[in-house]
Amino acid sequence: MKLILASNSKTRKDIFDMVGWKYEVVTSNVEEHSEAVDPKQYVIDLSKDKAHSVASQITGKALIIAADSIICMDNKKFEKPKSKEEGFENIKKMSGKVNYAVTGVTIKDLYHNKEISFTDTTEVFFKNVMDNDISWYVENEKYLLNRAGYSIAGKTSIFVDKIVGDYYNILGMPISKLYSKLNELGYTISDFEMKK
Repeated sequence: MKLILASNSKTRKDIFDMVGWKYEVVTSNVEEHSEAVDPKQYVIDLSKDKAHSVASQITGKALIIAADSIICMDNKKFEKPKSKEEGFENIKKMSGKVNYAVTGVTIKDLYHNKEISFTDTTEVFFKNVMDNDISWYVENEKYLLNRAGYSIAGKTSIFVDKIVGDYYNILGMPISKLYSKLNELGYTISDFEMKK
């Protein structure tokens, strides 16, 4: 069975590698867009855009998995910071509060002409972070200009008091829930080719 990850995200590839699945990466070539205000609908819309774009690029059957993730708080989506200053402000706003990592996943099953989408949300509790610590972070975090200005797999981890939910969801792929949805489509772990 051909498995396609519709993402070039390092953390998503790392998660698939951790499980040991053999897969190909094919990235979307359309500009993803959603007018949705609700964060869950927003990430579902974008994951569908990615899955449909990849499906249009390939020939033959495949199982396509596409995902999109955002960080939100107080009903506000945090976009990728465009500068260190914006990254500083994002972390300052999250200091002492709970933010939410929301991932939307679309599975496009071209073997059975089925498609399902779902979301997962993880609560991320930030400690109170002093300005000088944020300044240090902004100068030293290589993932600063990634999603919302933080990566829990990076230096942000020192600011996180606890999480409630799936850690891997924060990295952009709720792998356990994904596998449950693959089960619902009729797949078991033995259906997936493993890397040698």
